[in-house]
This record gives sequence, structure tokens and C-alpha cells, in this order.
Amino acid sequence: MTRTLRGAIALAGAAALSLGAVATTGAAVPGGNSAAQDEVKIGLLLPESKTTRYEKFDRPYIEDKIKELAPDAQIDYYNAAESATTQQQQVNTALAKGDQVLILDAVDAKSIQSSVQKARDAGVKVVAYDRLAQGPVDAYVSYDNHKVGELQGKALLDALGDKAESGEIVMHNGSPTDPNAAEFKAGAHSVLDGKVKIGKEYDTPNWDPNNANQQMSGAISALGKNNIVGVYSANDGLAAGIATALKASGINVPLTGQDAQLDAIQRILLGTQTITIEKPYKPEADVAATMAVNLAEGKEIPASLTPTTVTSGSGEKVPSTLLTPVVVNKDNIKDTVVKDGLYTVKEICTPAYADACKEAGLQ
Repeated sequence: MTRTLRGAIALAGAAALSLGAVATTGAAVPGGNSAAQDEVKIGLLLPESKTTRYEKFDRPYIEDKIKELAPDAQIDYYNAAESATTQQQQVNTALAKGDQVLILDAVDAKSIQSSVQKARDAGVKVVAYDRLAQGPVDAYVSYDNHKVGELQGKALLDALGDKAESGEIVMHNGSPTDPNAAEFKAGAHSVLDGKVKIGKEYDTPNWDPNNANQQMSGAISALGKNNIVGVYSANDGLAAGIATALKASGINVPLTGQDAQLDAIQRILLGTQTITIEKPYKPEADVAATMAVNLAEGKEIPASLTPTTVTSGSGEKVPSTLLTPVVVNKDNIKDTVVKDGLYTVKEICTPAYADACKEAGLQ
């Protein structure tokens, strides 16, 4: 089940209103203690900082929403720097600190399962954020990841046009430890299979742009620069490494992405990337924060925030919200990332991109 951006904002707003309508003089919290609103303690565990979204958008949006709903809440923040082991240790630290709820974006959805179980055993709730961790997760918020892959695949086919059958494409699917990557990949294949020839396909550990760069360079050597007609990239970080390899070989072909990173928007303006997928961070962050505050105060999550159920890799059926992604191309930058407040025109249109911005109607 998906939601439009407007619907996503409405969901978060409705939940916030429902929070305000319930007395906060005292509520049961995990472990059987009584806690007022000023005793809300939430651990926020994000996976890495190499992708710009986490520190620039996800963290501040989540923290701001928690503080809006529970002004005296204690927020313990952790970033795992792409290490599954570090994240497991951070969960232990959060439990030792007495956090009542963990908002968890897993580095490795499978290996974190034991930590999620440890939280459950300690009476601590877990809200899976953006990636569905395995284990007894209490709630989940993300985007419709299969749909993301479908949109990327369709955009690539549209950009290829008549060239779709004249050569081969290269696919870069993302980290094999990220369940979202598997969904992006499945969605893309559902559109591309039978309509293009896939010359090389890679799963890229840790979503590392350097790995993607090396993979793309290897694909160019193996397939020949004149035989590559397009590249599927699961996100903008990979696309950055891929674009560098393509440029070094004098290749300019359709290239996808995801996350609407600033550098990706600028590549789209220059024509070295074709599209990205925007998954507006604030609606997702607002839902996660609202879920967490409800749970920390011993309340049920409003039904409006869990309209669907998703089954995790370990078989748990998790109450969920799945939001709808948006395709961003050269023609709708102003109506997507600018309108949504992700970036200002000034941030996008630095001197190096001034001419391209003018051509796209941004200046």
C-alpha cells in the first residue's frame, strides 16, 4: 500500500494531533515503569554518514519532531559509520542508557536481528526506519521500495527509447545486506527484463561510490564503451562513482539514481544523470518520530500510521507505513525538490551550474 506525499504529510499530522489529544500526565512504559512526557527516552540509530541524507535531513527532522511532540524528551543519537558490528554495540549502549524506544535504520538487516530480539527481551520497542530490520520489530516506516525500482526502470527505458535494443545496460543494485536494495532490484527487473540486454550486473557492498566506480570501469573494459547504452544505478551515491567512470571513458548515456542528493540534481541539470528518485525525508521522519513517542509514552500507535503490514526477512509481520516516491528529472526540479524545501535554487544553481539552471527555468 502506498501514499502520496500529501497523504504522507497528512498521516504524520493526524498522528501528531492524536498525540496532543491524549493526556500526558502519566503512562505505562516498557518495563512497567510510570513515566511522564519529560521522561521520554528515545535512541536514534542511523547507519552511516557517507550518504548526505542522514546527517543533513533524517537526523534533524526526526529530532525536531520528537521535541515538538515531547519537548523534554531525551534523544540518544548514534551513527554506525557503515559498520554492522558498531551498530550492534550501539544498541547495547542504548539499552544500557534506558532508552524506551529505538528508531533503527539497520546497516545489515539480518545481522541486527539478535539486537532487535535483545531489545524486545528488555521491554524496549523498535521502530524500523527506512530499512526493515529482521527480528521482532514493533513498527516500520519507509517508501514503497519495489515501486522505486519500477520507476527507475521505466525512466531508464523511456530515456533509451529506440536504443534499448541496440546495446547493453549495466546494473548497479546496491548493498547485498540492505533489504531495500533487493526490493529496488526486483522492481527494476520487473520493468527491464525482456526489454533490454543486461551486459553486467553488480551488487555494490556498503553502497560505496568507489566500488561502483571500479565496477563501472570494469564493465566498460569488458563490454566496450560503444556497446553500453544505459546504466541502472540504485542510488545517487553509486551514480556519482558511475558518472565519474563514464566521463573518464567519454561515455554519456542514461543513468538513474535515488535519494535526490544535491550533486545528483546538478548532474541532472548537466545531463550526466537522467533522473533521481525523491523520497521526501520529512514525512518519513515525522511518522517515525510520532510512532516512537507514542510507544515511549506507553500508547498504541494510531491506526492511521500503520495502514499496511510488511513481512520482514525473518518472517515477522510488521505494522507499517509505506510512502510513495517521486521521479525527479530536469523538467520538474522546481516542482519537486525545490518546492518540498529540500534545496533552494541558490544551493542548486552555483556558478558552475548557472547556465544549466537558466536553461531548465530555475533562474
